[in-house]
Amino acid sequence: MYRVLFCLVVFLCFSIEMVGNDGNRIAAEERDSVQRPNIVFLFSDDHALNAISAYGGPLKDVAPTPNIDRIARQGAVFLNSFCANSICGPSRATILSGKHSHANGFMRNGNKFDPNQWTFAKQLQASGYATAVIGKWHLSSNPVGFDYWEVLPGQGNYYNPVFLQMDGSKKKVDGYVTDITTEKAIEWLDGRDKTKPFMLMCQHKAPHRTFSPALRHLGSFDDITIPEPDTLFDDYQNRSRTLAGNEMEIDRHFDWAYDAKVRKDERGDVKLPAPDRYGTPEYNRMSASQRKEWDEYYGPLNKEFLSEYAAGKIQGKELVRWKYRRYMRNYLSTVKAVDENVGRVLDYLEQNNLADNTVVIYSSDQGFYLGEHGWYDKRWMFEESFRMPFVIRWPGKISAGSQAEELIQNIDYAPTFLEMAGLTPPKSLHGKSLVPLFSGESDWRKSLYYAYYELGEHAVPQHFGVRTDRHKLIYFPISSEWNLFDLESDPNEMKSLHADPGYDSKLKEMKFELERLRTKFKAPPYPLPTN
Repeated sequence: MYRVLFCLVVFLCFSIEMVGNDGNRIAAEERDSVQRPNIVFLFSDDHALNAISAYGGPLKDVAPTPNIDRIARQGAVFLNSFCANSICGPSRATILSGKHSHANGFMRNGNKFDPNQWTFAKQLQASGYATAVIGKWHLSSNPVGFDYWEVLPGQGNYYNPVFLQMDGSKKKVDGYVTDITTEKAIEWLDGRDKTKPFMLMCQHKAPHRTFSPALRHLGSFDDITIPEPDTLFDDYQNRSRTLAGNEMEIDRHFDWAYDAKVRKDERGDVKLPAPDRYGTPEYNRMSASQRKEWDEYYGPLNKEFLSEYAAGKIQGKELVRWKYRRYMRNYLSTVKAVDENVGRVLDYLEQNNLADNTVVIYSSDQGFYLGEHGWYDKRWMFEESFRMPFVIRWPGKISAGSQAEELIQNIDYAPTFLEMAGLTPPKSLHGKSLVPLFSGESDWRKSLYYAYYELGEHAVPQHFGVRTDRHKLIYFPISSEWNLFDLESDPNEMKSLHADPGYDSKLKEMKFELERLRTKFKAPPYPLPTN
């Protein structure tokens, strides 16, 4: 009798635990809770905070995003949300792993994400969640931890995109990628195993370069005055000398055909200044009917521009302003499609009685420069690309209309998803669950670590830094330079204070904090300087 009872106890103890991929044990009562929320993670690529009206930036009345705002209005907007490494693949790897780039092994675009490492998707799947990722992936290896996936190869395309299938095949779909990604996500929601809670990652290509709008949105911003940023004509003085060598300026590096949509075959004898490197990959993919509609819009506008340019009416700063307006109209038009499709998902959840028990998050892999400092890309640790959006709705858990000011980072997403699901994250993660903040937690981090590892893409050097609520320190190993910014007195980061005697103690304090974080996260040594 006692032996039977002992065996029964051992069996019961074993059966209420399961082993995750990293060896951590997950309690079965957590796994089987019928109240665990669904999670819908809506994600875009290169969406600047200034192009989301919920953040109240200079474009909020020019280019509103009513559906993203709907999430914020019904939940919370995090005002100080940041990435750990402002580039596409590394940001995605950070989100999946909950670790900084050096620890998850995906430090720069072109690396391959190790599918054998722990991810939050694997743990959710093992705990009984139905999991799916649809849209942009950009991690070189196939998704693991997902019951279903259908992803774009590499960067993917805006028009008539190809999707990689789970069986290794490729499937071309006619249409516009933002719409198609959403349609596929909704199809999965319809056909999922409805006995399980679900986690869906719906990941858009837009508004990533080449900023190609849906045909229905051509001309959406033509009659609207788009304000210029104060720093559009930044001269890069009073900061690291590496800034002046960048190759992401609207003035000198914005491609005529690829970015500005002025094709070579439209120009006749008009010779435009460089560059013109990449051609028209999206135009080349279009069907005859798509090209016809595209040409009917851009053709007359380009003809007018080329005539005025040839007559000397658009030169110097006016040429930069023309390119800025063309860039912004295209960029904001791609955002318009993203916002519409966010609304489609929200409507689906409401129409299918899923809204009350579904966490909805909108985010992007990093921010983006919308002409600030004269730029159109990301990478630098300056605010516009370092910041990333994070708006969240969780009925019954997050008060509608909340605004959070804590410093959060994409290393925090993985542990947040797990705590939402009643699971325990591995202790090896670098991030912290945001769930305590939803109930007013006040004990939170005071600084963030940043590391950019790309090898000179767009002539942006590797750099590393720390940010607090008011100050930012950046170290540029290639030139052995420090830059220190007071974000309260200089929000546009136009003058480094590292050599100002009045900031000696602050510089010392920030250097100490940077090294503390590097030690905490076991960061690799800085690359050797070249001077």
